[in-house]
Amino acid sequence: MTDQQDRTAVADRPDLAAVSGELDLAVRTAVAAGRLIAEYSAEGGALADYKGGFEPVTVADLASDGLIRDALAGRRILSEESSSATWDFGGPLWVVDPLGGTADFSRNHRCVSVSIAFAVDGEVLAGVVHAPFLDETFTAVKGGGAHLNGRPITAGAPEGLGRSVVGTGFPHDRSDVEPLVERVRRLLTHCEDIRRSASPALDVCWTACGRLDAHTEDLRPWDVAAAGLIAVEAGARRGTLPPGEPGTLETAGVLPPDLNGEGFVVAAPTIYDDLVALLSG
Repeated sequence: MTDQQDRTAVADRPDLAAVSGELDLAVRTAVAAGRLIAEYSAEGGALADYKGGFEPVTVADLASDGLIRDALAGRRILSEESSSATWDFGGPLWVVDPLGGTADFSRNHRCVSVSIAFAVDGEVLAGVVHAPFLDETFTAVKGGGAHLNGRPITAGAPEGLGRSVVGTGFPHDRSDVEPLVERVRRLLTHCEDIRRSASPALDVCWTACGRLDAHTEDLRPWDVAAAGLIAVEAGARRGTLPPGEPGTLETAGVLPPDLNGEGFVVAAPTIYDDLVALLSG
């Protein structure tokens, strides 16, 4: 990028007041989607289909996606449930997971989330992760800190990996489980314990507020856009493992750093380097 392009990009970025307004819209929309999801839960959360033959989709996923698209009408949206395979990250973009934790939802577990992030040229400027059944709403604006239900949150500071509880998860496609088993082996033999909520955005937000000390998993842009910003604004560190390490995929093309979930790692600063070294060794 040339100096002129860099100055133009900065000039085109929305100011803090504008970004705060976008966050307000995202929060209202996420909470409304959460109410709709709760209504579908009361009716049983019926499955609608399996994407790719193995990833569940419920009627609530699709209804939440429709509600969010209506609320953000006229804006460009990248959504897990209704976007094409061709992604364009230039300019303003809303990155959406209308229902994170579908397998949980379909079995009446409570770890379910709605994620909405606002990005410009691939840089996430605001994000919300709302957990409708837990009555918790995580938010962040870039440079403005992270909050849970309006109160500031801060990542933990464990003494080392041996005193750390780490979240992880697994893809729906289990055609090659050996790298996943190796990741779990390394975590179990070097950390205090592991957890899995099955809603990655919540695991990342729980790292932001100290309920977990880290989370690592191979994820998609809608999993990490809002939650990743929240974690970083809470003082956590985030990054990605080298392709080919246990639990990562070989990626085709390049994702903006804020939207890259391949080999995703987020952790308390005191253990980040050690965790990355553990998973990359």
